[in-house]
Amino acid sequence: MRHIQLVASAIALAGTIAHADVGEVARDVIGPAYRDFAAATAAANDAAMRDCSAAPLRDHYQDTWDEWAKIDFFRLGPVEEGGRAFAISFWPDKKSSGQRAQQSLIDSNSGVIDDPEAFATVSVAARGLSGLERLLYESDLEGDEDVLCRLRRATAADLARTAQEIADEWPSFQELLTSAGAEGNSRYLSPAEAQQAVYTQIITGLDHLVTNRLGRPIGTAEKPRPDAAEAGPSGRSLRNIELSLTGLRDAAMALHPEAAAVQQKFDEAIAIAQEMNDPTLAGVADPEGRKRALALARAVLTAKLAVETDIGMTLGIGVGFNSTDGD
Repeated sequence: MRHIQLVASAIALAGTIAHADVGEVARDVIGPAYRDFAAATAAANDAAMRDCSAAPLRDHYQDTWDEWAKIDFFRLGPVEEGGRAFAISFWPDKKSSGQRAQQSLIDSNSGVIDDPEAFATVSVAARGLSGLERLLYESDLEGDEDVLCRLRRATAADLARTAQEIADEWPSFQELLTSAGAEGNSRYLSPAEAQQAVYTQIITGLDHLVTNRLGRPIGTAEKPRPDAAEAGPSGRSLRNIELSLTGLRDAAMALHPEAAAVQQKFDEAIAIAQEMNDPTLAGVADPEGRKRALALARAVLTAKLAVETDIGMTLGIGVGFNSTDGD
């Protein structure tokens, strides 16, 4: 009987530890990141209300992207409601649908631009950081500066609203994650389910880095595609990779703080990114730059393997459904 009681106690303790790890991710990584992102978008919106010309808004745009890049891998909870993540950053936009939608608004001088509720129904490809980049940096958009200025204001306000909604709604979803298995929690029926959900975000975030943020511009040896890099016009293709790695590392270490090898492999990948000095990944078009980009991709894959081994296998969890599956 005593043996059974000891086993039961050990199982209960393990469940508590797993629950605490998910709680640390939610409270110490995700929640603060959403608050920082909302603050950055609010500052950008305030600046746009004062002066909606392009030059004064670029620093705010960069600050806002910095905050989003740290957390954009996480697609659970309020950020996935109503396509909010895509309304914040729609990329890759393989058919240039965002530019076409924006140009249509500009050409028609649509009243939608000045109506926040109506603007919130505009294609997600035309909004958010992707939309602002085309309005603040070199792009093919053409139009009267007054209309462009109003569209910058509308886009900044819409982005700030979206970010604040996510930050406001996060505590309720955090409660679902941290109360997994409790009576009445129909979203996560056990701590293991919540743990798997968070783990899946980390793994799919690393996959996105390799497949899209690095893989698209790297292309093939015969056909590198530097123009396919994310946020090239604003000069932050590599910075997005570095900051995303930082956010992914913080989430992984919060989930399982004892995974020293995971910390090391993430730090190695981040160091490679910091040393590349290739902001837009234009270097993939030449042999040496391509070599560095491939080295970074390998480092990210090594970090992913460390997560799978030292976190996934150690905690006995694997990848579950993710909202980006099938994209």
